[in-house]
Order: sequence, then C-alpha cells, then structure tokens
Amino acid sequence: MYLGKKLKPCNFKWGDLGNGFYRNPVLNADYSDPDVVRVGEDFYMVCSEFHYMGMPVLHSRDLVNWTIIGKVYDSLKHDPKYDNMEAYAQGSWAPAIKYHDGKFYVYFCTPNEGLYMSTATDPAGPWSPLHEVVRVSGWEDPCPFWDDDGNAYLGHSTVGAGPIIIHKMSPDGTRLLDDGVIVYVGKIAEGTKIYKRNGYYYLIIPEGGIKTGWQTVLRAKSIYGPYERKVVLQTGATNINGPHQGSLVELESGESWFMHFQDVGTLGRVCHLQPVTWIDDWPLMGLNGEPVSIYKKPNVGKDYERRLPQTSDEFNEPNLGLQWQWNHNPVNECWSLSKRPGYLSLDALYAENIFRARNTLTQKIMGDSGIVTTEMNTENTVHGQTAGLAFLAGREENWIGVVKEGDNTFIKAVTAGTRCHGPRTDSCNVWFRAVIDLNQTTEFYFSVDGENFMQLGGPCRLEAGFWKGARIGLFSYNTVRDGGTAHFNWFRYETE
Repeated sequence: MYLGKKLKPCNFKWGDLGNGFYRNPVLNADYSDPDVVRVGEDFYMVCSEFHYMGMPVLHSRDLVNWTIIGKVYDSLKHDPKYDNMEAYAQGSWAPAIKYHDGKFYVYFCTPNEGLYMSTATDPAGPWSPLHEVVRVSGWEDPCPFWDDDGNAYLGHSTVGAGPIIIHKMSPDGTRLLDDGVIVYVGKIAEGTKIYKRNGYYYLIIPEGGIKTGWQTVLRAKSIYGPYERKVVLQTGATNINGPHQGSLVELESGESWFMHFQDVGTLGRVCHLQPVTWIDDWPLMGLNGEPVSIYKKPNVGKDYERRLPQTSDEFNEPNLGLQWQWNHNPVNECWSLSKRPGYLSLDALYAENIFRARNTLTQKIMGDSGIVTTEMNTENTVHGQTAGLAFLAGREENWIGVVKEGDNTFIKAVTAGTRCHGPRTDSCNVWFRAVIDLNQTTEFYFSVDGENFMQLGGPCRLEAGFWKGARIGLFSYNTVRDGGTAHFNWFRYETE
C-alpha cells in the first residue's frame, strides 16, 4: 500500500541555488533549441515544440529563473496531419525570437511545409496569426537579422543539417527576396543564430550532432563571408555531452551569456547557461571552452526569487494553465473548463490507442523526480471509453485510468507495454498518481478515497522519442465510437 508519499518541492538540485550561484541545468526540463532575447531588464525565450501545441514564451529577469507568460500559437493549420495525429516529430523546429522596432518576432520552420513567423508588441500576447513566409520543404532552424544599415536577412540550414544559407529579407520580415547564398558547409551544421558586434558578423552554430556535438562560431566582416571558424564550447573533461545549439545574450552590465541544450535521454533536452568571455573579438564559452556545473549568477543588478515554469492546475480559472500543450491540434469543441465548473472536461473521441487519441493534454516533466496526482470523476463515462493519467514517451505506452465496459468501470494500467488489470470500482471519483524517478523507477498508483493509494502495474518504461522527452498528461478516448466525458478536478505536480 502506498500512503501518499510527499516530496519536498524546490530542493535546489538544479537552477538557482539561493546563494548567488546556480547549478546547471537551469531548466531541467525539455526546452530544446532555446533562443533568448533581452529587452531592457527582461529576457524572453522560445524553444522547439514539434507536434505539441503551441509554442510557450518564457520570461526571466536573471536567465536562471523562468516562468511561462504566453504562447505564440495554439495550433498549426497549414496541413491536415496536425489534426489527424500524423505529425509526430514534425511541427515547429528550432524557433528564433527577436526584437526589432518595438515589436517581437518569432520564426520557425516545419520540416515539410515551410517557414512561418508571428509578431507581437507584448511577448505575453496576443501574437499575430502565423504568416507563411515561404512554402518549402526541407528547411530548419531559421534566424532573422536586421542590420544597422536597414537591410534585413534570414539564415537557416536544411533538414539533415545541411549548409548554412543566408537570404535577403524584406524589412518587415514577411518575405524572402532571393534564393539565398550558401555561406558555410560543416559537419552537421545547423541552428544558425546571427549577431553583429564590433563590426563583425557572427554565425553561432552547433555542429557534430545532438548527443555529441560542439558549439562553433563563424566570424566575418561581411554577412556573406568569407567566415573564419572557431570551436568555442565542447564537452572536454566534463560530463555534459553535446553542449550546443542555443543563444548568445549580452547584458546591460556588459556580461555575455550563452543558453544551450544538453540531450539527457528520457527527460529530453535540458537548458544550460554558460558564461561568455570575449578574447580578440571571439566568444569563449563556459570555463576555457568547457561547460560549467556551478557558477555565479548573471549580474543583473539584483537578486530574484527562485521560480520554475508552472506545473499544477486546479482547473478553476477561465483558461488552462500556460504549461499545458495538446498532443497535435486540439478539437476545441470537445474539451471545456465550463461544462462542469472547476473541472477540465475531456470528451472522448474514437481512437484505436492513445497515440491516435485527440485532445490528450500534456506538459513537460520537470526534473528527474516528482509526484503527479489527479482526481477524476467518472459519472459521465460510457462503454468503450478509456481515460486517465499517461506518459507520452516515444513509442512506449504507459498509462493508468478507467476503462468502461458496459455499465462496469474497471481500473487498468499499461506499463512498459504490458496491460495490468485492477479492480472494478463503483466510486464515481478515482485518484491517479505517478511517482516519477527517472534515475530509478517510475510507477503508477490509484485510490478510491484520495488517501490510500495502491500500485498498479510494474515500472513504467519511459523513453524520449519523436525529438521530444517523455511527458505527463491527461487523456480520454473511446475505442468503440465517439462518446463519454471524463472530468478532471485538479492536477497537482510536486517537483524537485
């Protein structure tokens, strides 16, 4: 019997240590391909989200403590596959966020459809409807750049990490004006970020691949080159594999910092922050070109309290918490926060399995350990319906929930692909819990009274997949026909 184990939240295993220092990763969650822009005293960040909707905008005052403040979009409507659950690993790849002439710009590519952009005067939104800059297949990792002479450019690479290409762009950022010029060819060169400093154009690019790569800087007096090359960050003697793909930020204090990702497997790609030293107009990242583990926080003029991106949700506000992301496009008429006030109601649509299920609501796993608990009401479930708490973890099926068979409600689970049969229940309220420990075992529990929890099934098998780390979510689908509603009272996530 599991008697409601508690986890002490915010115990300083990573991020802000509360003593003027931080420990990497500063964001121990799947925020891959980070891009950061500073506007005054504020920092804003966007990351790759692929087939999850939509793209969160994060805010920080110190580059260490981050919260979610808005979303660039809620769905992708340029191809039916985002409605049909057929776009795993597609969607938004490696976005860029920039600030120009009083306006924020976000650009991203989808690997098979094109280059898209959106603008806002407030990064919390509203953001303009996505504009298709160009319909094209095979592009990735775009970055706009407005030069001080009024010219505008856009750099990108090609899927499979092809050459770095620079295009002339219209000043309003909505059109490309030429076919582009190849300025660099390297080993898995991608993730272009363009900067200008002291008369030099810099292309800051990752090379070598996600798990084992390094960070390269290219430098030239013309945006079209020829470029000099220098490796400025690599694993070296550390255990930080593939420290690359990210964003250079200069502070008002004169300091420079580099936010990048590390692929850690199940959790996904987590965010590290490196100090940057300029030597002869070359940036050297970390300490002597190797990643730091613990370091003094950026000098932003004051200390800010420790904060993490949002996780828990009581479902008693007019809108879902910004941490939530739908798996593919949502069917908005089939979920509600008002049908039963104080609850998230998920109507079940027909699906063969959880990977085909519409309206699965997910969020990133935050850190290596935590406890997630949700209370679900079953009184409006119908025959054929399955609903509950799940991990989306690559191609592995891991969930716990109720399965309605005729008038009977059964508690069941699937862990590591193995179906586990729990008891029949007459209770209209069922509690589900996931105890997460990515370094040991992750297990499911259930309760019919909210106090006493019983384990069901063996350890979950969680893996990264489709370019994303494992994540937790709520689901409801029907294997017979459309019909039935699961009502979730709350979702509570105790994080490390």
